[in-house]
Amino acid sequence: MAEHPIDSLMKTAMESIKEMVSVNTVVGDAVETPDGTVIIPISRVSLGFAAGGGDFAVESRRGEDQAPGFGGGSGAGVSVSPIGFLVASQGKVRLLPVDGHAIYDRLLDLAPQIVNQIQELLGRGEPAVDEPPVPSPAPPPPVAPR
Repeated sequence: MAEHPIDSLMKTAMESIKEMVSVNTVVGDAVETPDGTVIIPISRVSLGFAAGGGDFAVESRRGEDQAPGFGGGSGAGVSVSPIGFLVASQGKVRLLPVDGHAIYDRLLDLAPQIVNQIQELLGRGEPAVDEPPVPSPAPPPPVAPR
């Protein structure tokens, strides 16, 4: 059986998409800085694809057998948007987002460090939890009127 025209239409469209989008589009090539930090760009790829067609009857001349007519088309759309950067340095890996909500993500990353610093500040000069509290001095006795 001969290949239907929609097959070649789909194959051409898919090959074009394959050329545009690859794994390196989502996870980019790593870049190493002089201090040894490795930075990897991360992107979001959205893809839409549609193809269609239809056969229609063709009037034959002089009684010749003709293949049915075909009309079709295809289209695709690709959207690539940056998400952030994976940063690997000093044995730690962090995601630095690009969007406007980066401050919230950064605060969440720093929360354990902030809690530790607050505990250290409050722990200085204060008795440890196991030590009994030092009683406050008694108030002076009231003075009798003369």
